[in-house]
Amino acid sequence: MERAKIGVIGCGRISPQYLDNLAQRLQFCLDVVACADIIREAAERRAEEYGIPKVCSVDELLADPEVEIAVNLTVPAAHYEVSMAALAAGKHVYTEKPLAVTREEGKTLIETARSKGLLIGGAPDTFLGAGLQTCRKLIDEGWVGKPISAQAIIATGVHVERYHKIGVGPMFDMGPYYVTALVALLGPVVRATGSAQIPFPTKFNPDTSRPDFGQPFTVDTPTNVSGVLDFESGAVGVVTTTCEVLGYKPRLEIYGSEGILTCNDPNMFGGPVYIERRGGERREVAPTHYWNDRNRGLGVADMAYAIRNGRPMRASGDLMVHVHDIMHAIHDASREGVHVALQSRVDRPEPFPAGFKPDIFA
Repeated sequence: MERAKIGVIGCGRISPQYLDNLAQRLQFCLDVVACADIIREAAERRAEEYGIPKVCSVDELLADPEVEIAVNLTVPAAHYEVSMAALAAGKHVYTEKPLAVTREEGKTLIETARSKGLLIGGAPDTFLGAGLQTCRKLIDEGWVGKPISAQAIIATGVHVERYHKIGVGPMFDMGPYYVTALVALLGPVVRATGSAQIPFPTKFNPDTSRPDFGQPFTVDTPTNVSGVLDFESGAVGVVTTTCEVLGYKPRLEIYGSEGILTCNDPNMFGGPVYIERRGGERREVAPTHYWNDRNRGLGVADMAYAIRNGRPMRASGDLMVHVHDIMHAIHDASREGVHVALQSRVDRPEPFPAGFKPDIFA
């Protein structure tokens, strides 16, 4: 396959996690030809580190006819504006989460891309890794029987101020990994309810290196959130996200009529997977797929193959919109005291074929 030409917009802290793959491990299908950042020195640093031939402004990158896919790694507040500009320039767009801050902006991006015949999608793409692809294979082959229930828990002790602002918090920051995994494994959600709380309305800056150490700040978004999800398949899932407890305690389990599947951490591409069958012992399952490391950017590779082969991409904008809709519905349900019907729908992304070759995207 002819390699897809990539332009990276945003060269901050998360960019090395992408460029380790886009510019190195995925070179067989991707070619990073340009990078841009509002701080030019940041782009120059990444270009030197990863051998990217062109450093330029965002406008210059979007005007470059060689760039096919714009990878948007800017801050969340800029995602909508940058992605819209890229679509206007005729580029396919892959963006770090979220697709946009509001439901309306996300829908506008999807509609704009569709009207122009372009693809848009983005993170998280951890569900494409070996861990969750192994889980998907086990479910599809009937190892747990009929999926009845699911439980997803992400419990952290993050107390920095930026994590407590509107649009962030544990549900919108870490929740997408878990909700995306649930949709990839069990299919779309049709309605949701939930409870969203702010246990501590005021907190104190814990960073001893900052001049405002110990100073109070106001918590603007719920930090202890639980949702109940009704899936189109008939399964029911519970998602709990909190940053008010000690430590990092990830958990994702699928409970079926014939077994229990304990998935890897959905924030990771690999990790141990366990199955417990009726009448049997709990045992670890060997991975059935290849990508099991720090592989951010797999979704970009899949997008490249989707462009070349004229098929849907897996980490699609429609999936991002549905996940965002689910998380908002949980908060809406808590505020209004009702079940909330989802405004969106998406099919389960196609699984990767099992095997241990890196080139599995076709």
